[in-house]
Amino acid sequence: MGMRKYADLIVVSLLAIVLSQQVHAVDAEQVAEGGQIYNQNCVFCHQADAIGKPGVAPSLTNKEFLAAVSDEFLIGTIKDGRPGTGMPPFAHLEQSQIQAVIVYLQAHSELPNISDEIDAQPVAKGDARLGKQTFDLICSTCHGINGDGYTAGSTGTAIGKRGFLDKASDGFIRTTIKQGRSNTRMMGFSGPEGLANLSDEEIDNVIVYLRSFP
Repeated sequence: MGMRKYADLIVVSLLAIVLSQQVHAVDAEQVAEGGQIYNQNCVFCHQADAIGKPGVAPSLTNKEFLAAVSDEFLIGTIKDGRPGTGMPPFAHLEQSQIQAVIVYLQAHSELPNISDEIDAQPVAKGDARLGKQTFDLICSTCHGINGDGYTAGSTGTAIGKRGFLDKASDGFIRTTIKQGRSNTRMMGFSGPEGLANLSDEEIDNVIVYLRSFP
C-alpha cells in the first residue's frame, strides 16, 4: 500500500470516529433532555426511570414493551392521552420534546425494537363471542370486565378504551398477550410456561372481541 493511500485510509478512519462520537454526543444530549422533560411531566405517575406503579401507571421501560412499541404509538399516546383513564394529554409538549422523551425511554431498552415487524402482522380474524368467553375468564381478572383498567379498581391497564385500541395494532396486542411483560403483572399466555396456553386462534378471538368494544 502506498503512503498516500495509507494516509487517505487514516483520514477516513478518523473521520468515521469523529462522526460516530458526534452521533453519540447528540444522542446523549437528547436522552438528558428527554429525562428532564420526563421528570417534569411523567414521573409523578410512571415513577422514577419509568418503572411504573401497579394500579396507577404501567412501566414504560419494560424490555418487551420497548421492543414492541413504535414511536407513532408513543407520540399519539403522549399527545392525546387516554380518555377515560388517568393518562391526560400532553398537548403542550412540542414534537421535539416528545421525541426526546421517546429517546430517553428507548435508552432503557435491552432488546432491539421490532415494532415494524410486529405492526405488519395480519389483522386478527376470529369469533368475538368466543373471545368474550376467554376475556371474561382470563383477562377480566386484571383488566376489568369491560377492560376499564385502573379506573374500575383493576390491577391491569385499560385495554378496552378507544385511546388504546385506536393506536395499538393487532400485532402489538397479539405479541403482548403471547409474551407478557417481564417484571410486571402481565404474564405471557402462550406456550407451556404461560399462565394459560392460549392458541393463536383463541388469542385472535380475544383481539376481535376487544375491537368490538364501543
